[in-house]
Amino acid sequence: MGREKFSSRLGFILISAGCAIGLGNVWRFPYIVGQYGGAAFVLIYVMCLILLGLPVIIMEYAVGRASQKSVALSFDVLEPAGSRWHIEKWFAIAGNYCLMMFYTTVAGWLLYYVLKTARGDFAGLDAAGVAAEYNGMLADPVLMAAFMVICVLICFAICAGGLQNGVERITKVMMVCLLFLMIVLAFNSVRMEGGGPGLEFYLKPDFSKIREAGIGEVFFAALGQSFFTLSIGIGAMAIFGSYIGKERSLAGEAVNVLILDTCVAFMAGLIIFPACFAYGIEAGQGPSLIFVTLPNVFNNMPGGRFWGTLFFIFMSFAALSTVIAVFQNIIAFATDLTGCSVKTAIAFNLPLIMILSLPCVLGFNVLSGFTPLGAGSTVMDLEDFIVSNNLLPLGSLVYLLFCTSRYGWGFTAFLKEANTGQGLKFPAWARAYVTYAVPVIILFLFAQGYWSKFMA
Repeated sequence: MGREKFSSRLGFILISAGCAIGLGNVWRFPYIVGQYGGAAFVLIYVMCLILLGLPVIIMEYAVGRASQKSVALSFDVLEPAGSRWHIEKWFAIAGNYCLMMFYTTVAGWLLYYVLKTARGDFAGLDAAGVAAEYNGMLADPVLMAAFMVICVLICFAICAGGLQNGVERITKVMMVCLLFLMIVLAFNSVRMEGGGPGLEFYLKPDFSKIREAGIGEVFFAALGQSFFTLSIGIGAMAIFGSYIGKERSLAGEAVNVLILDTCVAFMAGLIIFPACFAYGIEAGQGPSLIFVTLPNVFNNMPGGRFWGTLFFIFMSFAALSTVIAVFQNIIAFATDLTGCSVKTAIAFNLPLIMILSLPCVLGFNVLSGFTPLGAGSTVMDLEDFIVSNNLLPLGSLVYLLFCTSRYGWGFTAFLKEANTGQGLKFPAWARAYVTYAVPVIILFLFAQGYWSKFMA
């Protein structure tokens, strides 16, 4: 039996975008933009996305499509005899599992907040009251574990339906709903009374703000965000390359995914900044922005319960689309490596991921005394650091070297695969840039991550 394919090009683009579009866009992006000065930061971020993220995505797709395998066997199929590139698969799959160890918990929070907002739990509460609700959730391991389990069950049930009937069919609906909800919410936020200064902060570049934060720091934040929003370097994109036909060139498809991903991040800012400025709320206050700040905003808004429920439904779709995509990768890894059926892979991974997700859940309550990265840090911070600062950049480096080095797959073979089919071509003149410049920048980013975490 041949490898299952997507039923349509739109399915491939929406699912790849669904993998890229997640908490990085709608949870991390707005507060990082808030911290680093608004519109000027957005310009630098988009530049990093095109110059660094795009080549790596195209390379992941090319490796997946040429090998027709997940990361479990893609290097084995394409590497020169006697080389050791296939060792990367263990780091890639570790990245997928490690990402799910905390992503499932945050996705569970979002599902819980849909219920809380719809029930009207935040109605009439002041800012301290809303914060107390959030802290109460973090203090309750049973509640968080229950919603994490619901998230895992929903996503594996969708994957059990197969690529076309499960993953593609459901993700297409979720992504279309997500885009529609964002447009409605952004339109509502932009028209908000008193939101003008927020729009100006977000859309009108003020480079003096970048100087205040420090040009170097802003650049690295933009680099990091552009990389991590795309989930590149752990084979999460390569798997979708293995499901796509040869009719279209890969650069064009990667550009479409990048545009969708950027539009969602951009619209998340349109939803959040006018609302923050209208109600005098600090936009750069970190991860609690969505769980503490926004319920306050919806409380003060006409029809706030309705808009708040819609917002958390859209957030849940963004998170679940990534979980489904990574689960699909984990299932493909198991079936490629062992030859087992999809049902067997799910039966093994379902309890495993629930167990692996528990340290993150317990890190906020039972294990809150464990501060792995210094005072105030949690198990989630450690897991995020392992994925974001280590496995993603180093995995991306392996893909780059594999596709450009004569000791790997080589640039000629990569270029032929990437440019097969109609559409935008990967330029041959970019060889020196992707062979030398991009790896150096990634290594610099990797070193900077450690410097800012442990030395600064």
